Amino acid sequence: MPQAPAYPSPRLASVSPMRGDPYAYYQQETVGRTDTADYVLGAGDKMRLIVFGETDLSGEFTIDGSGFVRLPLIGQVRAAGYTSQQLEAAIGGSLAQGYLKSPRVSVEVSTYRPFYIIGAVNRPGQYPYVDHMNAMNAIALAGGFTPTAVESVVFIRREGSNVEQEVPVDRTTTIRPGDVLKVHNTFFSDVVTFLSPLSGAATVAAAAVVH
Repeated sequence: MPQAPAYPSPRLASVSPMRGDPYAYYQQETVGRTDTADYVLGAGDKMRLIVFGETDLSGEFTIDGSGFVRLPLIGQVRAAGYTSQQLEAAIGGSLAQGYLKSPRVSVEVSTYRPFYIIGAVNRPGQYPYVDHMNAMNAIALAGGFTPTAVESVVFIRREGSNVEQEVPVDRTTTIRPGDVLKVHNTFFSDVVTFLSPLSGAATVAAAAVVH
């Protein structure tokens, strides 16, 4: 299986992950789409397949959790781990084996798999990936930081990796489909959270002694 290439750093809009309505701050520059020639397909991606001259074989298909896509005539085809161009070649080769003569095939991503953000944001959860996504955009989409969040850095675990990378929250930190972002609380807020139950227990104990 081919190795996933490095992703290019896209041009990004200046977006401030301010608290409040995130969509008021999520605006992209009017630029071309990110070059997807090196984008590696994965489970959850929806792809648009065109077999020229064969409308019955064309359509939109979603890559399943095992990394395969089921296509007319040729059945299951491995898609995860390949670029669109590599998948075009694989599908074209399969169709040429007794089905079509010199098939022409086009594959493009119609919907990217989502990314995830957890921790000290107002709306943690799953979000659809869009072109030119960066850490600032992601924080804004998740409703901005909570009052106790560390706002300077975020931890990213790339899809397929168990390692978290500490990266700055700025326009240079590119978000990829399938990424998991984690925003930490400040040390002070963690201490307060830890001590609060102890404080409550001490109050109850003191009241019991008085009585």
